[in-house]
Amino acid sequence: MKNSFSTNVRDYKTVLGHFCTGVTVVTSIDRGGPAGFTCQSFSALSLDPPLVLVCVRKESATWPGIRRSGLFAVSVLAADQQAIGDRFARSGVDRFAGTEWRPSPAGIPLISGALAWVECSVVDEIDAGDHNVVVAAVTGLEAGTAHDPLLFYRGRYLESGIREAVTG
Repeated sequence: MKNSFSTNVRDYKTVLGHFCTGVTVVTSIDRGGPAGFTCQSFSALSLDPPLVLVCVRKESATWPGIRRSGLFAVSVLAADQQAIGDRFARSGVDRFAGTEWRPSPAGIPLISGALAWVECSVVDEIDAGDHNVVVAAVTGLEAGTAHDPLLFYRGRYLESGIREAVTG
């Protein structure tokens, strides 16, 4: 995939940072223990069949173990879970230390207090620049209690008042 357009990374991040995203944590079991990472590139892909996609950095040290398992879950973080988003974005730390979680029906870690979760089975992985686009079949899902989402905008977390804006 060759593209003749050229820009610097800072400008690219600045412009695309104007698109607000939710924050998720992708989790699985790797070598008998929980594994996971923060992911902003998560989206619904298809209703029939139900498919989602996540975009994973090729440099990720966590993704190869999740890929091996073939199963993962996506926990959609609530506004009060910024510390979890930060912890799962760091390398070289025990991301699950101090993080409450419970197993999904398939035994995949789900972050407690998340707005929703989606359990997935890897269908395909597509090479796309410095990331891989992972297409996954939805094998289970559930919405939690109604709280504001954790949002990321212009390089930082965004204080949200979504519920008030929708209900007010």
